[in-house]
Amino acid sequence: MATLLEQVEPDAGLQPEIVGRNPWALAGRRLRRNRIALAALGLFLLIVLMSLLAPVYAHSVAHENPFAPNLNGTTIVNGKVVPVMQQGTGGLHLGETPIGPTLDPHHYALGADDLGRDVAALLLYGGRSSLQIGIASAVICCVVATIVALIAGFFGGLVDAVLSRIMDIIWAFPVYLLAISIATELLTHSNGIPVGPLRVGAASLWVPTMIIALIYVPYVYRPIRGQVLSVVKKEFVEAAIAQGASNLRLMFSEILPNVVSTVIVLLPLMIATNILTESALSFLGIGVQPPNVSWGTIISDGEDLLYTRPWVSLAPGIMIVLTVLALNVLGDGVRDALDPRAKLRVEG
Repeated sequence: MATLLEQVEPDAGLQPEIVGRNPWALAGRRLRRNRIALAALGLFLLIVLMSLLAPVYAHSVAHENPFAPNLNGTTIVNGKVVPVMQQGTGGLHLGETPIGPTLDPHHYALGADDLGRDVAALLLYGGRSSLQIGIASAVICCVVATIVALIAGFFGGLVDAVLSRIMDIIWAFPVYLLAISIATELLTHSNGIPVGPLRVGAASLWVPTMIIALIYVPYVYRPIRGQVLSVVKKEFVEAAIAQGASNLRLMFSEILPNVVSTVIVLLPLMIATNILTESALSFLGIGVQPPNVSWGTIISDGEDLLYTRPWVSLAPGIMIVLTVLALNVLGDGVRDALDPRAKLRVEG
């Protein structure tokens, strides 16, 4: 028994440094010591920064309009002026093949697509759309799921039963089938989608953002609801009720701070999941619509060039892999930092 107690009790030397410390400060300290998570955060921020600088690259470095076809244009390779669309490389030299990667940031660094557009510039603009949709839909999804979970877990009974069954109905549909069905219906409104007094265009990025946010609400709702059901039975909640606290105060001042760590852990994971979903929908032609581009649409455009100019599809694919990998590693690091059991491992 003495041996077991010694294993459970934390080191006496660590207690003075842990007792009285802000748990968020401790979590931040653990995260800062996780070099792998910090490297993942740095990679993600670098990708975000590169995407935000897309207009600067396109207009000041590449000097190209990445959205306009350039079938008859020329560029410079090794000091020579060459056409962007070159004669076919087959035995009969039929058709035209876009120029390949020049590795020169000023002249088609990653080559051109089948319309003669600069793939490097398109890649950065596609990152803007994919990241915007992924981050916005994840935030909306987590906020909605948290509010619904707070209401369901706090009130319980009939309210919990009704809200949980609604979530179960959405959960029952295959993710991509539900997204495809909703997107197909919304895209048929060529004059835009009425949202109250406003009208959202079918090509707006808000359409895939709201679709992706909706279909993933149940996936965030379930773990948060479980946390709420656990916290609502704690003594400090009962003490607040005895003091006459209102329902809003109980939900947002007593319960929410004790479940927000779960939301923070889920947020980067949901961003990664939503970027993958957006890319899949855009690849199928029902996600991001022209004139906008995303990593998924670029992969789709390069599908016919896989044998001659594979970088048109490989470049956005690599960006998706790096972004999703960075977010998943970051999410694991945040989870480890917010794990209360990790306080026994904190060192001075």
